[in-house]
Amino acid sequence: MDKPYQGEFTTDEAFSLLDDIAKVGKPIIILTGGEPLLRDDVFEIARYGTARGFRMTLATNGTLITDDVAQNLKEAGIQRVSISIDGATAESHDNFRKVEGAFDGAVRGIEILKKHEIPFQINTTITSANLGELEGIHRFAISIGAVAHHIFLLVPTGRGKNLADQALPADEYEKALHWFYEQRGKSSLQLKATCAPHYYRILRQRAHEKGERVTFETHGLDAVTRGCLAGIGFCFVSNIGTVQPCGYLEVDCGNVRKAPFSEIWENSEIFRSLRNLSLYEGKCGYCEFIRVCGGCRARAYEATGNFLAEEPLCTYKPRAKTKA
Repeated sequence: MDKPYQGEFTTDEAFSLLDDIAKVGKPIIILTGGEPLLRDDVFEIARYGTARGFRMTLATNGTLITDDVAQNLKEAGIQRVSISIDGATAESHDNFRKVEGAFDGAVRGIEILKKHEIPFQINTTITSANLGELEGIHRFAISIGAVAHHIFLLVPTGRGKNLADQALPADEYEKALHWFYEQRGKSSLQLKATCAPHYYRILRQRAHEKGERVTFETHGLDAVTRGCLAGIGFCFVSNIGTVQPCGYLEVDCGNVRKAPFSEIWENSEIFRSLRNLSLYEGKCGYCEFIRVCGGCRARAYEATGNFLAEEPLCTYKPRAKTKA
């Protein structure tokens, strides 16, 4: 779709939302979509957010980036652009995206970002279709000059339902995260696992095996964040103002056209439930890694209809049998 959806935010509504978010804190703002570069006012919104003191970033497929676009992004204060690469070759990426020329378009966009000295990261959604290419994609990210590589484990909701048959089984999921951990110290890139909360359990298990303590000094931001941030340190606001814990957990926490964002963020019963770890069910509820992992709430919801249920793709057996 190359035109606005009915009822999308106006520019002034976007400004008002940023004003209200500022009452809560100064988080990283990700302008995403769909494709955010299809909005004529995306640079205005980015500029406004920058002026409000936010770290403004943009998620795009890269194909619409031109010299003019890059210059506008830079002048608007965009700090980083993320571009999705889901195959190590043009053929595999295009097959994954179901769009011929998607890979070449993304690479053209990346080269323009580099020319304008705008930092960019590579995002990769991992499925059974491209798991074998993960190492090649990582090498590509290094070779093309990315500052970071973020992997996303498929959550089969929304558009991801079309890939549900390519979801990794739990044991392959675990192996992929161990491989990602092993790139620490080898790779020149910042590494982050998203929609893969088990990684933060694995990180601590592997550190323990080496006799290491997980601290900010030894493990950077991985030591001070947790796996699933949905409704805790992250949320998603749709193009029509609906607030969700994340883009994949499709539960309605309120609408910023009806209530201030700050009120929704602080008082939504769904957010309050997600922040109360004693409410988590199944083995997540008594797992010793609950505070650093949390399980993917969106996968739990998709599998059971209950976002507090245990993560369905976890092989770990907690030591405890009852809640602490």
